[in-house]
Amino acid sequence: MIEAAMIWNEPNNKSHWDPEVDPDWSRFAQMAKLACRAIGDVNPQLKRVLGGISPIDPHFLSLMKSYGVLDHVDAVAAHGFPLDWNLWQIQEWPQKLEELRVVTDLPLWVSEVGVSTFGAEEVQLWGLRKTAELLKGKVERLQWYSLYDLPRAWQATTRHREAEGSSYYRHFYMGLLREDGSPKLALEEFARNTPDMGLVQWFNFEDERLEDAVSWMKRLGVTYLRTGLSWADSFRPNALDWFDRQMSALEEFEVTITYCFTPEHRGLAPHHTSPPLVPEEFAQFCADMTTRYAPPSPPFGGNSRSTMAPNQPRE
Repeated sequence: MIEAAMIWNEPNNKSHWDPEVDPDWSRFAQMAKLACRAIGDVNPQLKRVLGGISPIDPHFLSLMKSYGVLDHVDAVAAHGFPLDWNLWQIQEWPQKLEELRVVTDLPLWVSEVGVSTFGAEEVQLWGLRKTAELLKGKVERLQWYSLYDLPRAWQATTRHREAEGSSYYRHFYMGLLREDGSPKLALEEFARNTPDMGLVQWFNFEDERLEDAVSWMKRLGVTYLRTGLSWADSFRPNALDWFDRQMSALEEFEVTITYCFTPEHRGLAPHHTSPPLVPEEFAQFCADMTTRYAPPSPPFGGNSRSTMAPNQPRE
């Protein structure tokens, strides 16, 4: 079932939101508030979460508070990768959380944390153990990124690619499983920390790994998962068929669905990081997907799944 809707992914990261087009994040704030209202109009019971910030920046969170965004969400999320990308050490996690708690008393989620095996698998194993030691029981949600390595034939979701040097290539080694599906050293350690620790796994459009991922998550004892539904993908042919297949496969897990990514033809700039030309269109996408996959529970314990037929068009 869907337990939460997250608004965007890493909005304060220039690889996911364009600061040249929206230098003060006021456009993001407007879009986020509209999306939260639209989701709440469909299902007021569904948790709304501010997309995980990366880097962890209390000043950005204060800015969102000043714009009124925090009045529209039930939790705020943070992403941290101190062994790969952040300029702080892993033992500083408690300090980073306290910096956010100074700004807000909303529940905190660490909705994406991980360690690459770019240098050695032993680093990921140690990092997972240390992360669990520092964060289990300290936040409402703790989700490890990710189950699979990113296939080398794909591209990481970043605007800068090889210009980032080795930082770019670390994106491809974040999984507990290698690209061929074989386990890494940290896999068994991860299983020792479920169900307290969940997973983040992004699925590419028509991703062939979907069924295998579900099988692995059940074997590992995963009960909650964060993934995404891309507004950009919604304009592809057969998009709803793929969304239906993905969400049906994941229905046994507590899913946080992340709504994000601007279609090139609907952005102020032709890129998935761009603010939308019309923010109400993103809000409508959020409302449509919530209606389809997270309708409010009917009274007296009825079936909470949408009754929309798989290929029924959206109104």
